[in-house]
Amino acid sequence: MLTETDLQAIWLTVRLAGITTLILLLIGTPVAWWLARSRAWWKGPVGAVVALPLVLPPSVLGFYLLLAMGPHGPVGQFTQSLGLGTLPFTFWGLVVASVFYSLPFMVQPLQNAFEAIGERPLEVAATLRASPFDTFFSVVLPLARPGFITAGILTFAHTVGEFGVVLMIGGNIPGVTRVASVQIYDHVEAMEYADAHRLAAVMLVFSFAVLLALYAWRPNPKKGA
Repeated sequence: MLTETDLQAIWLTVRLAGITTLILLLIGTPVAWWLARSRAWWKGPVGAVVALPLVLPPSVLGFYLLLAMGPHGPVGQFTQSLGLGTLPFTFWGLVVASVFYSLPFMVQPLQNAFEAIGERPLEVAATLRASPFDTFFSVVLPLARPGFITAGILTFAHTVGEFGVVLMIGGNIPGVTRVASVQIYDHVEAMEYADAHRLAAVMLVFSFAVLLALYAWRPNPKKGA
């Protein structure tokens, strides 16, 4: 049986992943749309910044976020001026770190989905005098639906599996920042291998279910051929 702290860590992880995914849907959609449509010279640098967490060690990203959100960093000074204190070692600090760390897992699938639509549907909508706003919500979003599903699943799953970034930013505070990956690490460090195995097995089953859902939702190009 999972312990109470295990269940607490799982709930915190699910909550973190859910909030991060919703925030990235709001942030990542316009970013992905701009990357898919823009021909500006600085599209390349922006795309590289978005993809940076894919190759940057999590400890490096966590370190710089810790400096930025700390009491002497620009973000930390701003939050303190608002009377909110600092974000490190809080749940919302984990959310901010997770948004940065999972950004490419939201943006890149959406960018690919937007690029796959092509120009023709947008031109047809323009001939019908649809506004850019109407075109996006009535034409682009339905056609890009598989990309949104893929991006949402990957972002959620990636956030669930975070370790280095959340440990750097959140530390290990039970009920506040101790997510499932950190809880497993604690079990192993305390040589509680049976507890570690049970929680790891839950995460393994969850990861498999996520991948299964992803492949189940992926459209089959041969279907209907």
